[in-house]
Amino acid sequence: MRRPVRIAVTGAAGAISYSLLFKIAAGEMMGKDQPVILQLIELPHAMDSLRGVAMELMDCAYPLLHTITLHDNVEDGFNNAHYALLVGAKPRGPGMERSDLLEENAAIFARQGKALNDYANRDVKVLITGNPANTNALIASRNAPDLSPSQFTCLTRLDHNRAKGILANHSGATTRDIGGIMIWGNHSATQYPDLHQATILGKPALSQIDTAWYRDEFIPKVQKRGAEIIEARGLSSAASAAQAIVDQMRDWVLGTEPGEITSMGILSDGSYGITKGIFFSFPVRCNYGRYQIVQDISVNEFGRKRLTETEEELLEEKAVVEHLLPKETEASHQSLSICLRSGVTLYADNTGPDSESKFMTTNRVM
Repeated sequence: MRRPVRIAVTGAAGAISYSLLFKIAAGEMMGKDQPVILQLIELPHAMDSLRGVAMELMDCAYPLLHTITLHDNVEDGFNNAHYALLVGAKPRGPGMERSDLLEENAAIFARQGKALNDYANRDVKVLITGNPANTNALIASRNAPDLSPSQFTCLTRLDHNRAKGILANHSGATTRDIGGIMIWGNHSATQYPDLHQATILGKPALSQIDTAWYRDEFIPKVQKRGAEIIEARGLSSAASAAQAIVDQMRDWVLGTEPGEITSMGILSDGSYGITKGIFFSFPVRCNYGRYQIVQDISVNEFGRKRLTETEEELLEEKAVVEHLLPKETEASHQSLSICLRSGVTLYADNTGPDSESKFMTTNRVM
């Protein structure tokens, strides 16, 4: 057995976590040879419910589940965590404007960013699920001055998986027959599900489906899938969100399959002309525990218009919470470089080889 890793989960008694935690304990996220310590975090009034979840985890007798600890505050819950899954967030209530939701969650994620900065493992990987996920990721990372912005991501794998499932259902293919799907932008109704590089059974997807269906039905369906599920079952996505969390973190840690492209919400480094300093979903590949934006993808006029639309929404969200973003972390979020052409990765915290090092100049993630 390998040494256990510590995984902190907020909102651990909620519906998403009720699907998620059992997948993690079974080895679906970190691998079938990686023991885990679950550090479960909830609000004080939900601790009894959390104890019930912990008892069920215990009763499953998972061989990989080393320890479960329960916490009613993030400072204790993030202690020495190698991975942090920020699932909990305040939901949008009746009559609440999006700006109100941003304001209320800003305080939550600012505290969580500070706690990660002060208590988590220095190499912690953070995945934000709580909505609005992109801007919550920005708030958390800006409040963690001692961590690299590259250690924070937000969940857009759910949108990626939705797009793949919807396309498979429409085309009659299976999801394993489909590749090259990309999600650009915000985890919201402005996101851009892009099929221009997608394939079905190795052939271009857009040559096998009707263009009008793609633009008028497929894109809105992916954009509004969450609302459609709420309308149908009276509850928001839970099991599919849990699966997406597992998929995104597994790829980040263990690497994407050779040649595979996936979608992750990460800090923009200016790729594809997207404003630096916002969390934006890009097509990426992962290896060595790092992600790399896939470059030189052709974006046509139709796609550029949609990238601009979702970028503008993210800039508007950032403006709403600007007063909660510490100035001391602004520079690191403006100068992030994911991967240089030489193959050297230099993050804002100066990890990676320096310019004087002798290294092989292969185009890979370091």
